[in-house]
Amino acid sequence: MRLSHVTPAIVLRAWPYGESDKIVTFLTEKHGKITGIAKGAKRSMRRFSNSLEPFSLVNLHFQDRVHSGLAFILASDLQKSFQRLSASLEKITFASYCVEITDGLIGEHEESCSVFEHLKNGLTYLNEQEASLAYLICFELKLLRLAGYQPSLQDCRRCGKYHRRGDSLQWYFSPRDGGILCQSCSASRKETQPLPGPTLDLMIDLQQDEGMQYSDGSLSSPALKEIGSAVRRFIRFHMNREIKSAPFLYQFSS
Repeated sequence: MRLSHVTPAIVLRAWPYGESDKIVTFLTEKHGKITGIAKGAKRSMRRFSNSLEPFSLVNLHFQDRVHSGLAFILASDLQKSFQRLSASLEKITFASYCVEITDGLIGEHEESCSVFEHLKNGLTYLNEQEASLAYLICFELKLLRLAGYQPSLQDCRRCGKYHRRGDSLQWYFSPRDGGILCQSCSASRKETQPLPGPTLDLMIDLQQDEGMQYSDGSLSSPALKEIGSAVRRFIRFHMNREIKSAPFLYQFSS
């Protein structure tokens, strides 16, 4: 007998399957990321009414299927649709990016209650507040930590040289090495990005900012663009593929 599960979940993506079904990927609170088939989703208004759209917060009913990577989606009850996101091209672009990188950094069935809460809080913030590059970087850096990919920003990943706050040294960010390199060690890496000392200080502040206090957009500076570029390259390295929604972000951060 197959067990049924009920859990809060966020729709990450959905696509048609056959004439009436859909394949849907959810990030759940209790069971990690799951992908399932919703039979008759295109026609059933009772079981799936407006609840399989990306960003939707739902109460998900599903069963695991033996010998199949797809769960069986029994029903999906809409709890919150984050309707204000669709009223702003900037907000929906940021939300699409947050959902895509969360999907890309979390494996199937990995327990991720903290990641679920982070994504839910992130979408709630975007739904209610103005989007900003500083907010986005805070979201990215916290997601990397929760997913186990936090970059090392305090000392050189090769020789261990320590970064002292306020120094004027030139540092380099290396996705392959998982953090910063000093100028000497960076010579052995082709794909690095320069990070001046003050920019690195700001990146450390954003990484440590649990409350996302910088998300009000007050830090509009070239340093944020440098940090955003470095973080995006780091995420792409760990996802091992291009981030489809990333190019659209530059419309709002130029």
